[in-house]
Amino acid sequence: MRLFLLTALTMCAFAANSILNRLAIDSGASDPAGFAVVRVLTGAVVLACLVWLKAGHLPLRNRRRVAGAGSLALYMIGFSVAYLTLDAGLGALILFGVVQITMFAVTSVKGNAPTARQLAGAAIALTGLAYVLWPSGAVQVDLTGAALMTAAGIGWGIYSLVGRSEPDALAGTAANFVVALPVTVLALLAFGGDWQMTGAGYVLAAVSGGITSGMGYALWYRVLPQLAPGTAAVVQLSVPIIAIIGGVLLLGEIAGLRLILGAVLVLGGIALAVLRLKPR
Repeated sequence: MRLFLLTALTMCAFAANSILNRLAIDSGASDPAGFAVVRVLTGAVVLACLVWLKAGHLPLRNRRRVAGAGSLALYMIGFSVAYLTLDAGLGALILFGVVQITMFAVTSVKGNAPTARQLAGAAIALTGLAYVLWPSGAVQVDLTGAALMTAAGIGWGIYSLVGRSEPDALAGTAANFVVALPVTVLALLAFGGDWQMTGAGYVLAAVSGGITSGMGYALWYRVLPQLAPGTAAVVQLSVPIIAIIGGVLLLGEIAGLRLILGAVLVLGGIALAVLRLKPR
C-alpha cells in the first residue's frame, strides 16, 4: 500500500507540472523557454541545498551522471522546444508513447521482456490516452516538433531506467539537475526566443522546479527500484489524465464524456498491466 501511495503521489507531482506550465503559458505570465529555464534552475538550487543540509555531498563525478544528467537534459530541451510548434495534446501523446516504447525496448534487450498482459494493458491505456488527447479537426503535425518530442520521450524513458540503480534518490536527482543545468539553459535560451515573464510566471516556474519537479523526480528515483520496468512504464500513462482532471477541478475546465471514457480506458489498462491476478 505504501508503494502504491508513493507512486500515486509521484504521478500527481508530474501532473502538477503540466498544470503549472499550462497556467503560466496560457495566461501569458511566461513563455515556454523562460518557464523551463527557471524550472531547471530552481530545481537544481533547491535539491542541492537539501543535500548539503543533510551533510551530504553531490555525486557530480559519478559515471551515472552521464546517463542521468544527459537524459534529463535531453528530456527538458526536447519537451520545452517541441511545445513551441506542437499541439499540447498531441505532444503529450507522442511523449508518453515513446516513453513506453523506450522502456519496453531497453528492458527487452536486457532480457527482462514485458509480459503479454503488460503489453495488452499498455496498449489499452495508450488507446484511451489517444482518444482523450487527439486534437479535434484537421491534424497538422510539425515534423521538427514531433522529432523533438520523440527525443524528449527517449530521454525520459532512459532517465526512468537509470533511476533504478541510483543508491541515493535525493543526492542523485540533485546531481542530475546540477550537471544538466548549463546545457539545458543554454539550449533553451538559444531556441526559445524572447524572454517574457511576469512575477506570477517566475513564481509558477519556481514552484514547478523546486517542488513538483525537483522533489517529484527525487521521489520517482526512490520508488523506481521497487517497481518492475514494465510497471514503471505503464503507470506514467496516468499523468495526462490526472493533469486533465486537475485542470477541471482547479482551472474550471469542462469534463466531457470523451474524458470520462478515455480515463476509464487508461486506468483499466494500467490495472490490467500492474495488478497481479491471484490463481484460483
